[in-house]
Amino acid sequence: MKIGTDYLGDGQCKFTVWSPLCDRVAVHIISPTERLIELERDRWGYWHGQGSEIEPGTLYFYQLDGTTDRADPASHSQPEGVHKASQVVDHNFIWNDRTWSGIPLAEMIIYELHVGTFTPEGTFEAIISKLPDLLDLGVNTIEIMPIAQFPGERNWGYDGTYLFAPQHSYGGANGLKKLVNACHEVGMSVILDVVYNHLGPEGNYLWSYGKYFTDKYQTPWGSAVNFDGPYSNEVRNFFIENTLYWLDLYHIDGLRLDAVHAIYDMSAKPFLQELAERVSIFSQETGRDRYIIAESDLNDVRVIRSREQGGFGHDSQWCDDFHHSLHTLLTGEISGYYSDYGQIDDLEKSFREAFVYTGEYSQHRQRNHGNSTNNFTSQQFVVFSQNHDQIGNRLAGERLSTLIDFEGLKLAAGTVLLSPYIPLLFMGEEYGEEAPFLYFVSHGDSNLIESVRNGRAEEFKAFGWDKEIPDPQSTDVFLQSKLNWGLAGQGKHQVLRSLYKLLIKIRKESPEFAKIEIPRLAVSKLDDKKVLWHYRTVESSHLVCIMNFEKQSVTFAPQLPQVNWEQVLDSSGEEWMGGGSALPKELQSGDTITMNPLSFALYRSN
Repeated sequence: MKIGTDYLGDGQCKFTVWSPLCDRVAVHIISPTERLIELERDRWGYWHGQGSEIEPGTLYFYQLDGTTDRADPASHSQPEGVHKASQVVDHNFIWNDRTWSGIPLAEMIIYELHVGTFTPEGTFEAIISKLPDLLDLGVNTIEIMPIAQFPGERNWGYDGTYLFAPQHSYGGANGLKKLVNACHEVGMSVILDVVYNHLGPEGNYLWSYGKYFTDKYQTPWGSAVNFDGPYSNEVRNFFIENTLYWLDLYHIDGLRLDAVHAIYDMSAKPFLQELAERVSIFSQETGRDRYIIAESDLNDVRVIRSREQGGFGHDSQWCDDFHHSLHTLLTGEISGYYSDYGQIDDLEKSFREAFVYTGEYSQHRQRNHGNSTNNFTSQQFVVFSQNHDQIGNRLAGERLSTLIDFEGLKLAAGTVLLSPYIPLLFMGEEYGEEAPFLYFVSHGDSNLIESVRNGRAEEFKAFGWDKEIPDPQSTDVFLQSKLNWGLAGQGKHQVLRSLYKLLIKIRKESPEFAKIEIPRLAVSKLDDKKVLWHYRTVESSHLVCIMNFEKQSVTFAPQLPQVNWEQVLDSSGEEWMGGGSALPKELQSGDTITMNPLSFALYRSN
């Protein structure tokens, strides 16, 4: 069942809203001329109607039982914010992407960005001016943090309350379409981060309409979305229609689902499985693949297992274990959830199996955690050294660039971009942005603001951070989080960006990366040092990456296939502002080599 408004042209507009417990529902037109349009109820609790002399831009509420005005739950535009009227949108748009076939999942180089802090203007259209920079870097996919209408003008996006309405201060529906169209014109895919596990607290009026939520389960944000109780068919439809809305009307190439572990659903056919099924059908009908990438805290391959085998059938999922293994080696931090990591064995296993915890006991969780990734492909895992969560959920929002030295930053780049998995970069990472990415909101409710402040303080206790917490409500906190694009062309920042560009080029052009299945990767380590190497072979072509995470030089003899190896790069070389390479230009298996501290080297068979 399609929901929301459907502008038909010539002043004709259809309205559909689900409100099963109401006895009467009408469209309350606010402007340009105030009037009511009565709707008719069907057996499932959907109310339908059509009005004339309704042009794009018309403001309206739904009037419930003749007394209460509420904005449209499936509003396409909220020009005056989350508490005001909805707006009719004409979705006619001149698209230039008829020949667009998308970027295959296995070939994606994903770049996560936040619209409000990515550019000085903080709009969809302003991003277009930065696409040449991303293309030059080698990025072929942008992942946009949530853009559903949220309170005020500053927010990460996870407090959205109108899931069909692109944030008005970012440029609304038309601005988003212009951005997607521009991306497709230059050969770049667009993934949209969506939040289906909760809605923000301010401006959330779904309670007025129906049983969207349940007290049967509790999430970190309050009552859970009702995905398996009475009336859940129509609740599911709301979120499925939202997905199809983005894929259809906005030509979005894929969705990143936030925290699916907080979607509680005990039904025989879980919502997450049904959602993937509907996306698959849509892809088949339109002749182009769309992807679902899940974020899950469970290390559960059910997320990516095929639907035929009882899984959800999602295309890929974020792999936090890879990040945690890498982060602890580089920073030495072992508090909070990092306490489960910190050994080279962890990163070695993550290279082999993606998950570090595949059923072993987790000291942090005080229980066994995860299950086996055997028989899954590496394109089913997305890895990163930084993302919005791992930076922004630190007390001071520090990026790696302020936690480790330049050699460590280069090593982090090589570890992620030469891994067998799909790499994701967080905006500014490629040139070592030093501005923090802090948590920020612009709520209008003073009690809610105080609750957010207290909640942040509670989160940081496990990490032992005792500094003063930046005020999430502060405009300065938001402004501090904006990128400093001028750094990208200066000194070490320019060098780091050049290294990222080269690594992406190697990844795209090397035949060893053409098929990135995990079984093609061989991984070895030293028993007494934080040294790891991995190599892959495709027919007669071989590539090896050797990584030293120690803070001193290490001399050893890596055991490699019996071929002649020629150096492609050494991150400690002078061209990368290092102290100078100590490695030979050519290498044989069994040769003893000395690697500089916090460095990586790449060799190819000649």
